[in-house]
Amino acid sequence: MLNDIFNILLPQMALGVFILIQLVLSMILSPRFYKFSRLISIIGISLSVVLLSTVQTEPQYFGFKNSIMSDSYTLLFDFIILLCGFFTALLSRSLIRSRKRNAYTFQAILLSAVFGAMNIVSANDFITLFVSIELLSFSTYFLIAASKGYYSKEASFKYLLTSAIATGVFLFGVSYLYGITGSLNLSEIYEITATQETSLMYSIASILIAAGLLAKLAVFPFANWIIDVYKGCETSVLAFLSTIPKLAMFGILCRLLVFPLGSSFELTFVLVILSLVTALWANTYAIRENNVKVIFACSASANSSYVLLAASLVSVYNLSTVIFYLICYVLMNIAAFAFLNIYGDKNSMDVNSFKGFFHKNHGLTGAYAFSIIGLAGIPITSGFVAKIYLFTAIANSGLIFVPFLLALLILTVVALYYYLKVLLPLFGEYDKNTEVKLLNPVFSQKFVLYLTAIATLVLGLYPERVIELCRFIAYNI
Repeated sequence: MLNDIFNILLPQMALGVFILIQLVLSMILSPRFYKFSRLISIIGISLSVVLLSTVQTEPQYFGFKNSIMSDSYTLLFDFIILLCGFFTALLSRSLIRSRKRNAYTFQAILLSAVFGAMNIVSANDFITLFVSIELLSFSTYFLIAASKGYYSKEASFKYLLTSAIATGVFLFGVSYLYGITGSLNLSEIYEITATQETSLMYSIASILIAAGLLAKLAVFPFANWIIDVYKGCETSVLAFLSTIPKLAMFGILCRLLVFPLGSSFELTFVLVILSLVTALWANTYAIRENNVKVIFACSASANSSYVLLAASLVSVYNLSTVIFYLICYVLMNIAAFAFLNIYGDKNSMDVNSFKGFFHKNHGLTGAYAFSIIGLAGIPITSGFVAKIYLFTAIANSGLIFVPFLLALLILTVVALYYYLKVLLPLFGEYDKNTEVKLLNPVFSQKFVLYLTAIATLVLGLYPERVIELCRFIAYNI
């Protein structure tokens, strides 16, 4: 047991210690010391990043009776999840300032969500996976409800209902798969299904398991929650919600598609159809919206559909494109929500509320605009490279998938319209009678915004090293 902890679980154990510290301090410290809660989370996440160097990845390490595993694939996802958690903690200043009494509790829940996400990616049996998903889900419910007001509570309840249904669907699939194979271990299930002919029940189980995970990714028909949740969420929580759950779910979904669920050809076509329908729904819905948060909600759902299509066409090349796309996507998304976090006025999120912002906030607006350009997939950004890389992988998957690719390309062009709807007002002329808000961010907010915007530019200009890393990790999964 100690060997397993030291070889695979030290980063998670460090997070666990800091969760306990936050909970103890929430009971003994006065609310006026709320500022220390954010610092403790930052230290805890930083320590976990350092302890990733202790995790054994070569060869693959299986711990706790093969229930948890580690390799270069899990290590990369753990690093990105921790990085997103670090950025979220930095952006949470205004939220914990308004909820001083619950500051330590909020940070404990945030660390719990990061803890659960890391364990999801590392899970090697369905029991561990289920417990980790529930830990992430319950933490997310409370994070969504953290800001004051009716809408955040309503958003949390809608997310809870959707997640409850998704969990039931997931468990149905797991129970059927257990009945077929007699095992809940992912490695054992793969060995059994690889040596025998698969049945219709196996395909049904695979589809149910995947459907349960897709609800967290806002893939149609489980996508309706995302609009209300994004409207009701505080921006620092949105920086979390749009990155960490997606990384965790795509991390485990890709592993499932490669191994225990990889023998189901029916699952591939179901995922391809769902990805296309999701892209159509999200991009057409966003066209008629003027609320920036709703537009980003549709963008999140659409980007999930692009990644899902590539992930469902299982190959080493496709998996490497998925990993690279996720890296680029989380950086651009965090930059966008960092700017909205600086803006701060959650009651005025209409695109025209930002009219003329560039004239008084050059650097901040420029970095925000660059993240939108990246999400739109315009050249010199990492978003452009990621989309080209992803669509090339889909094109190389076979002629049968070319029509789906063409449909996605058309929808990507359609998406330019609503990205420009967010972008153009920033540089537009404003009426002299209209007061343009002068933004005064603190250092942590500027740090997150500028760092992620610069990373988006650097990855767009020099993506070769990161692409090589993604290919190496995909090859060694």
